[in-house]
Amino acid sequence: MEVILKQDMGNLGYKDDIVTVKDGYARNYLIPQGFAINATAAAKKQHSEILKQRQHKEEKVREEAAALAEKLADIKLTIGAKTSSKGKIFGSVNTIQLAESLNEKGFNVDRKNISIKEELIKEVGSYTATVRLHKEVKVEIPFDIVAE
Repeated sequence: MEVILKQDMGNLGYKDDIVTVKDGYARNYLIPQGFAINATAAAKKQHSEILKQRQHKEEKVREEAAALAEKLADIKLTIGAKTSSKGKIFGSVNTIQLAESLNEKGFNVDRKNISIKEELIKEVGSYTATVRLHKEVKVEIPFDIVAE
């Protein structure tokens, strides 16, 4: 029996996959638990339409992310931090400060999408952060940490 999965199922498949399973498994477990629906001709047609719409939306989001990535590639951030006389930072600089600096420049980027190779930056210098705008679009942003 063919079913359309409504959510990711461990070793069976991912959401919106059409998979073939034994009749009893589908009727007694997958369908009653809400993990799948029967893959009738009408359900398959509706499923293909939903996938087309989702693909179109995904393409639009990816294009917007690519346009934002082009703008972000030209930016160089400078973040001020209180330091000791030896150049050590009191505390550390992390993704929160980077996200705030990007927001000040007009780019609304969530800090969870920013990653720094060095987890916590404790010295003045030049570094690079990776901003993940979309699952397929990433951009590297150089930034400097300077003493205030």
